[in-house]
Amino acid sequence: MPTTPASTPIATEQTATTPAPGLLRVMAQQLMRHPPFSGMAVEHVQALLRAAQELYFAPGELVLGPSATAPEVIFLIRQGEVVGQRAAGLVAWGLDGSALAADAPAGSNQGERGQGSGNLNFEVGDLFPLAAALGRRPVTTTYRAASDLFCLRLPVTVLEQVARQSSALAAFLADRSLSLLDQSRRALQANQASLALQEQSLSRELASLARTPVITCEPHTPLREVLQTMHQRRIGSMLVVDAGGALQGIFTRHDVLGKVALAQRSLDDPVSSVMTAAPYALGATQRAEDAALLMAAHGFSHVPLLEAGRVVGVVSERDLFALQRRSLKNVGASIQSAQSVPDLVHAGQAIRDLARSLVGQGMSPKPLTALISQLNDALTKALGQIIALQCGVNLGDACWLSFGSEGRSEQTIATDQDNGLVFESTQPEQDRQQWLAFGTAMCAALDQCGYPLCKGGVMASNPACCLSVQEWRARITHWVERGTPEDLLKSSIYFDLRPLFGRMDLGHDLQRDIATQAQAQPRFQKMLAEDALRRQPPLGWFGGLQTHASGEHKVLDLKLSGTAIFVDVARLQCLRLGLRE
Repeated sequence: MPTTPASTPIATEQTATTPAPGLLRVMAQQLMRHPPFSGMAVEHVQALLRAAQELYFAPGELVLGPSATAPEVIFLIRQGEVVGQRAAGLVAWGLDGSALAADAPAGSNQGERGQGSGNLNFEVGDLFPLAAALGRRPVTTTYRAASDLFCLRLPVTVLEQVARQSSALAAFLADRSLSLLDQSRRALQANQASLALQEQSLSRELASLARTPVITCEPHTPLREVLQTMHQRRIGSMLVVDAGGALQGIFTRHDVLGKVALAQRSLDDPVSSVMTAAPYALGATQRAEDAALLMAAHGFSHVPLLEAGRVVGVVSERDLFALQRRSLKNVGASIQSAQSVPDLVHAGQAIRDLARSLVGQGMSPKPLTALISQLNDALTKALGQIIALQCGVNLGDACWLSFGSEGRSEQTIATDQDNGLVFESTQPEQDRQQWLAFGTAMCAALDQCGYPLCKGGVMASNPACCLSVQEWRARITHWVERGTPEDLLKSSIYFDLRPLFGRMDLGHDLQRDIATQAQAQPRFQKMLAEDALRRQPPLGWFGGLQTHASGEHKVLDLKLSGTAIFVDVARLQCLRLGLRE
């Protein structure tokens, strides 16, 4: 078969053969497991293969390097992996020939992996350098075999010829072409953000942030001496340790006003009389994101660092977010100082701004969702106090409940409401009116703060979610004993409840009732398991992801089609074991 020489540097080929007819059929079957080949007719796939050469590269061997002209061939991985190393200072070129950003070759089925680093990782079924070939621009990335590599070298002209015959391939190439400009711009933004935030990465160890020697004192040290040291050293906190270096407490500048000045303490008093005893601390090898989460949860700005039980440093909020416009403490303070609903509306926007900033800094999903949930909880509690005062209700008689993802503390930047009320009453129909009024005002205020109303009506403004203790217990018993499809759906929402403010024991009692009743009903557990097994991965006939159209985009619901099965299994296991969580 004809061989088209490559105009870009290619490694010495250990084998270079055109596939035999028998192998051709096998290779076509292998390729059709991956898009875009999975949507192509077999004769079109074989047309590509007949024009291809099969190559082998040893681990570490150069496959393709930078060139002065656009590539005339592309590579398709049959077995093994390839790593693409971007060259520092080089640029990519847009479809119109304009320079845009660092070179960003495109994979065929998995996209670009490893974009957070300088490398691009390619696996079986991936095409490279597709971006350069489609953009008619030079290659600026060096590609090497990461393992024993078997790949096909395919002329770009043949790819274009087959695309004119195969609508599936043409659509794939068109989609890739239209996305190149956007990819390049996003790559430029990501590179700039990476440079600006490199020193503020929340994945760094805390020990690397504690740049100055730790200053400590013993519990009997007079306040006068402590304050003089803090002033001279220009530090915001003093760690109090015993003779062996074990942490006893912390004294900060914020303590000076409330605990010393206003309390008219004598400066001869020992620091132990005003320090915060047994403060929260973290290990020196823990991550900055752990400190950020701790600060957000408890509203302080200094975290002592320990190693083998001894104080080795302290990290402040300023260390974590020196480059950040909105800090955790500022957001937390704006919530705590809020006096009205408009104040909390601004705080809600600040939470979302902060969350997006942390996403840009690379904060991992688990602490990020926990952080967002804790800040949302703080805002909801503050809002509850304001609305309760306006409505004239006593929160000592009721408890605000969170359901669903909010109840599981796995909220994201965009989250709607799932809430309810449980109140103590011997006359629920009569007392429900005041709690419904409170719930309606709360839900409306939460909506103003950026938490949309639940489309399914799972809110405290709904009489079905505003019930007395006895009514909630009756509903739980009804759901568990019947176990209809509707009951299973409700259990997947309401059973993940978490009390948030008010009479917390009322919410904890409901959690206990759910766990006890569900554990005692094996039939209900079986139906939950069967319902969970009905969830299927969103895969098509050829193994490709099934999406649905949403405006101009193709959308995949990662919650419904991805994480839901894991939540279902976790819920079932907890109920089976009688756990309240």
